[in-house]
Amino acid sequence: MPDGSYHEDYVKEFVPDPSCQREFRDALGQFSTGVTIVTALGARGPIGMTANSFTAVSLDPPLVMWCPAKASARFPVFAEATHFAIHVLAASQKGLADRFARQGNGFEGLGGLTNDDGVPVIPDCLARFDCSLFDTHDAGDHAIVVGRVENVSRSVGRGLVFANGQFGSFSDF
Repeated sequence: MPDGSYHEDYVKEFVPDPSCQREFRDALGQFSTGVTIVTALGARGPIGMTANSFTAVSLDPPLVMWCPAKASARFPVFAEATHFAIHVLAASQKGLADRFARQGNGFEGLGGLTNDDGVPVIPDCLARFDCSLFDTHDAGDHAIVVGRVENVSRSVGRGLVFANGQFGSFSDF
């Protein structure tokens, strides 16, 4: 509903199966997420992928996770990466999110920076988590990649948010 309130008259229940994947995806889209770009260094050079499947896992040890789709042409690079960086995007960085959603080699004009492990990094993000691979788990059509956070870079500002198939930001923060 446009006013953001809950209306019981519009509730639809269903069992998620292949016949209703769009409805399932739309239901998942009701949950607002932050937007990140995950980067790694592959055999052909730097690669990146926009992801909203990022979450904290543990404070001790410091662990985070994200979930790349196995169908992605970039999946093999991330599945084999021993180090990667997760960049939390600012509300003003929708263009970067779009760029890395479409192509993995969208580093033009970003300065060619790398961290101590040779992983490409994107400047001016709200936060960056430099990770070493801790573990991976099979998760249907995705993989769960758990990283041990080795270094953090943090700034301040509003984060880029994704909900209902659209980018935006929270105005309350």
